[in-house]
Amino acid sequence: MKQQARAHVVIHGRVQGVFFRMNTARAAKLYGVMGWVRNRRDGTVEALFEGSKKQVDAILQWCHKGDPPADVSNVDVNWEEAKGEFSTFDITY
Repeated sequence: MKQQARAHVVIHGRVQGVFFRMNTARAAKLYGVMGWVRNRRDGTVEALFEGSKKQVDAILQWCHKGDPPADVSNVDVNWEEAKGEFSTFDITY
């Protein structure tokens, strides 16, 4: 069985108003990651990713750059114990 991982992240920079959530959801589905993504009132984007360690590492690498015109300045990552509570990846509000 693959080692499962869970990362709770906050992405800083120009990440709102540039389709960052939609592109994150698309990338998460591409990498097979479950969880959610949402905008925060402070202008950052928050996400929770679960999947194999390899899958979560891949989406985290993507988060450090995003898709143009996003301009990511920093990604705060908090590793947590995987719970297996998600069956999809959703954009939440």
